Amino acid sequence: MQREFTAVIQKRNRWYVAYVEEIPGVNTQGRTLAEARRNLREALRLILETNRQLAAAGARDARREPITVRV
Repeated sequence: MQREFTAVIQKRNRWYVAYVEEIPGVNTQGRTLAEARRNLREALRLILETNRQLAAAGARDARREPITVRV
């Protein structure tokens, strides 16, 4: 499954600081723009994976279904 998110990347002195606009907690940094992008992809993957594991452990009988919103 592939989804699209919005990366916000800002140069701060010698570092690039990055976060995902749609998901709080997904943030990172890198010395180069490429490194910041790589780190952000990894941070996003880890957050999504962890959230799925936590949801599965806490709500075994919960219903899961897709949700779509227009923004």
